[in-house]
Amino acid sequence: MNRSDLPGLYIHVPFCKTKCPYCDFYSVTDTKRAVQWLSTTLMEASLYREEFPSFDSLYIGGGTPSLLGGPLLEDLLCGLRDIFRFDGGTELTMEVNPDDVTREKLALYRALGVNRISLGVQSFREDEVRFLGRRHSAKQAEEALRLIADEGFAEFGIDLIYGLPGQTLRSWRQTLRKALEHGPSHISCYQLTLEGDTPFSRMSGGGSLKLPADAIQARFSLAASETLSEAGFIHYEVSNFARGLEHLSRHNVKYWQHKPYLGLGPSAHSFRGNRRWWNARCLDEHLLKTGRGEKATGGSERLSADQMRLERLLFGFRTLWGVEMSEISGKDGQKAIDGLLTSRLVELHETRIIPTEKGYLFADGLPVMVSG
Repeated sequence: MNRSDLPGLYIHVPFCKTKCPYCDFYSVTDTKRAVQWLSTTLMEASLYREEFPSFDSLYIGGGTPSLLGGPLLEDLLCGLRDIFRFDGGTELTMEVNPDDVTREKLALYRALGVNRISLGVQSFREDEVRFLGRRHSAKQAEEALRLIADEGFAEFGIDLIYGLPGQTLRSWRQTLRKALEHGPSHISCYQLTLEGDTPFSRMSGGGSLKLPADAIQARFSLAASETLSEAGFIHYEVSNFARGLEHLSRHNVKYWQHKPYLGLGPSAHSFRGNRRWWNARCLDEHLLKTGRGEKATGGSERLSADQMRLERLLFGFRTLWGVEMSEISGKDGQKAIDGLLTSRLVELHETRIIPTEKGYLFADGLPVMVSG
């Protein structure tokens, strides 16, 4: 098995000090339950030992993983290493909040094998940080980035959000340039969207929050592509940019390329072969089931051949790898591709159909156009 074919392991840390008003990821603010969560998550891991013996990526996300104290994080990683085998070149990513960053914590992360940091900056403007309900300041974000560089993390990414009410193209470009000043190997640019039953979604429904129109959102996206490409970054997925292919997120690429992955913790998702399953989106249920020695699965699906093909199209048109021409069937499918080529939404590279920067704007709709 090639390294790229090894599964990835995701650990969901379901704790936050506060809930951001735009975030729909599962988390609770009762951090006193972290010890119990750790114990049952390792019990859950042991149930998958035979099915997933080896990994080459480990992603600790949330929630806010950087809330975990040193002893808890050490017990988590040591426990996982006792249960599973990890390839010698494993990518070990940890999501970190800027106001949790200290030299001591960073030194501990390095000692425990963390080799990639994903920092949730979101913005370098104080007004935007406050609007997003973040618990750090723009100044803290910059100081955290300086510490990360000083502590020798060659691989670190910055998460940013665009499409905020009142945001301008000028201020967005300034944010991107500020991010580049800190020398990250990876930058993620996410469009602010209204998710589920979040405060921002309710505010929008009540008329007190209005996001920029789609045409303006598209200009923000294209501005990110232009600014980061000029700085030498590769736009390898709709929302993700890397300083080179060697700096892309190995773990996240597994999701887009139908590689196997295992998710542990409440709300975590897993995939293998043509089967996808997910854990209950509830800490209480997760603790109860895993405490009894049961898997915490909340649901599952087995994908048909047509569903697998549609997902290959959906994921492919979101990345620079595109899709194989052989995935396009029938005269209608070929006619749709001809139209996309004429509109310069895609390009043909040998046997692969690759989305252009303009095509990324319509990535979710392209599979429907060509699925025949």
